[in-house]
Amino acid sequence: MTTQARQRPVADGLFTWPSERPRLKAAECADCGMISFPADTHCVRCGGSDCREKLLADRGTLWTFTTQDFRPPSPPYDGSDTAQTFEPYTVGYVELPGGLRVEARLTEPDVNRLTIGQPMRMTLVPYSVDPDGTEVLTFAFGPEPEHEHGQHETREA
Repeated sequence: MTTQARQRPVADGLFTWPSERPRLKAAECADCGMISFPADTHCVRCGGSDCREKLLADRGTLWTFTTQDFRPPSPPYDGSDTAQTFEPYTVGYVELPGGLRVEARLTEPDVNRLTIGQPMRMTLVPYSVDPDGTEVLTFAFGPEPEHEHGQHETREA
C-alpha cells in the first residue's frame, strides 16, 4: 500500500480511518438495542432516532460465501476496472460476535481454501484508484493465518 496521504476510504464513516487496526462502524439503537451495519441515524427495527456509534469486532466466522464472476452493473458499482480487466473475487457473510452478519469481499479468491465456520479477520484492501492517483480502500475479511487452508463446504438449509 502507499502512504495514507495517497489513500482514502471508499465511504466516510464506514470504518475507522486512519487506523493501525481498522474496525467497522455500526449503529446501536438506545431504544431497542438493535445493532445495524452500515450505521444509520435511525433504527431499522423500531425507527428510533437515538442511535450511537458502535465499533464492531474485527474478527468473526465465515457464515457463507460465493464468487462474483462478472463485473457488477454500474451504477451502483464504481470500480475502476472494465469488463475486460475485471477479475473475479469471493464475497461472503461473516458472522461477528453477537450474531451480526456483515457482507464483505473476501481476501481469499480460491473457494477451495474457504470453509463455512472458518475464523476470519477484517482488513483493508484496494478497491479502486481516483483520477488523481489516490488509492481508494474498502474493507474485506480474510482467513486468520492459522486457518488459511480450509476445504470448500456448503451450508445445509
